[in-house]
Amino acid sequence: MAALALDHVVIAVSDLEAAMADYRALGFTVVAGGSHPGRTSHNALVVFADGSYLELIAWKSHNAAERWCVEHAKHGDGLMDFALLPEDTAAAIAAAHERGLALDGPIDGGRKRPDGAELKWQTGRQVTFDLPFLCGDVTPRALRVPEGEVRVHANGVMGIASVSVAVRDLDESLGRYRALVGGDGASEAACTVAAAGLRTAVVRVGGTDIVLASPEGEAAESEIGRCIRERLGTRGEGPAAMTLRLSPGASSIAFEPGRTHRVPMDTTP
Repeated sequence: MAALALDHVVIAVSDLEAAMADYRALGFTVVAGGSHPGRTSHNALVVFADGSYLELIAWKSHNAAERWCVEHAKHGDGLMDFALLPEDTAAAIAAAHERGLALDGPIDGGRKRPDGAELKWQTGRQVTFDLPFLCGDVTPRALRVPEGEVRVHANGVMGIASVSVAVRDLDESLGRYRALVGGDGASEAACTVAAAGLRTAVVRVGGTDIVLASPEGEAAESEIGRCIRERLGTRGEGPAAMTLRLSPGASSIAFEPGRTHRVPMDTTP
């Protein structure tokens, strides 16, 4: 089975138009995504040259049946979830089951774009939220993830280099990741980052590092340590921060937390 890759990172916001304006002010190209039939959500996309993207998602009215909406109502704007791209969603779910990992699905989903085009996908949903979900296309991916000039950003961002994920038990989470990605994901041995007060491990998916991090020892004065502890103390396990990859020669960016809607992000060449 083909290797999994990072598909997108979900950022929940209260006001979609305001979030689009803020991300444009940060130098990103932002395109309207559309609405989700049968749901109250609508979204916008920031698509990168490496094929990954940020999904800005908001709700026109509260939907108690949708976890993201409920979590956003509790905790406000910020990182919500992230997804990996399988070649075949049903096959990836079956392979994970064979390796002992429970995933729900395939679950049908879709979106109607502002231009009227309708696209469809299938997801495999995680049971524990230290993991990403799977999102595989039924219609051509280019319908869901635009190509061309929309992938060019004035700030020079080319893709997502890493996603840092807050986990409670590093060894258990690493075991679940190995069951999810199988032999296609290279998992580095866990190590302690004393300066950050964290124990970490890295799972490579495509061109992106998923950095699993759990608190260990005394809380250290480091930005990533604070992000991990804050995530666990509020939303629970899940994505806590990300690093974006810049084009050669682009200057590093200090993103304003207010503009990112409480998403900790930095850049790397």
